[in-house]
Amino acid sequence: MLKVTNKIGVIVDSLCLPLREGLKAAKEMGADGVQIYAVSGEMAPENLSPASRKELKTYIESLGLEISALCGDLGGHGFQDARQNKEKIEKSKRILDLAVELGTNIVTTHIGIVPEEKDSYIYDAMQSACEELGIYAKSMNAYFAIETGPETASRLKSFLDSLSTNGVSINFDPANMVMVTGDDPVAGVKLLKDYIVHTHVKDGVQLKPVDPRDVYGALGYGGGTDHEKIARMVTSGEYFRELPLGKGAVDFPNYFEALKQIQYDGYLTIEREVDTNPVKDISVAIQFIKTFY
Repeated sequence: MLKVTNKIGVIVDSLCLPLREGLKAAKEMGADGVQIYAVSGEMAPENLSPASRKELKTYIESLGLEISALCGDLGGHGFQDARQNKEKIEKSKRILDLAVELGTNIVTTHIGIVPEEKDSYIYDAMQSACEELGIYAKSMNAYFAIETGPETASRLKSFLDSLSTNGVSINFDPANMVMVTGDDPVAGVKLLKDYIVHTHVKDGVQLKPVDPRDVYGALGYGGGTDHEKIARMVTSGEYFRELPLGKGAVDFPNYFEALKQIQYDGYLTIEREVDTNPVKDISVAIQFIKTFY
């Protein structure tokens, strides 16, 4: 009988509440930890003084919570455009500094779709940026964790294998695979086992095949990653739909079993991009995961 022992996290921003209210709500729901967006607004590194960082860390600890990860997704085309990468790399490093200061060593991010052509401008730009970020993360015993979904697991593994460290690793999101590439999350876990440092727990279904570039954007192909657009697509899109845990196509018993087999002992962090009733949905999601305990 499968028995899950991982800690449960919540992306506090998914609750659509002010930060401190969201932290309290996550604790009241039974979460062990939280993931927090740290790109803009009050959580952006440039807006947090040393004193306010210390105070926030103390407050989170006082609630009996941990930070499972920060989200450092800078949007746009990820690291596909070499002309923008210097600035994005610097910002990403500052988010990682903040993460370590707040007690976590993981920053999740989207890097853009890894192209099939390995000798292309985009591939070179992404590889160069991730090499620099990976070396920086490794020097701090930390990770930038790429979210799965924009490309197949095998293409992502090939890209990560080309880097000199595992400082850039993986935030495994099974629903993105199911909804966008049609990849099998269970097979994906086994293939990417050496890189998984954080996971998102989300469910969904693909309604008809979709070009990942229409979801995440790509350099020279429409806009970049637009979270509002993705939220619209997962709520009522024609290609895929995000659904409550257990109602979509993610095979959670076998997915959790696969994580157990590879000895993944990190967080199962709930993400909800449909925001009609997020507090209720996330509360139900925690109870769903606990049925495997």
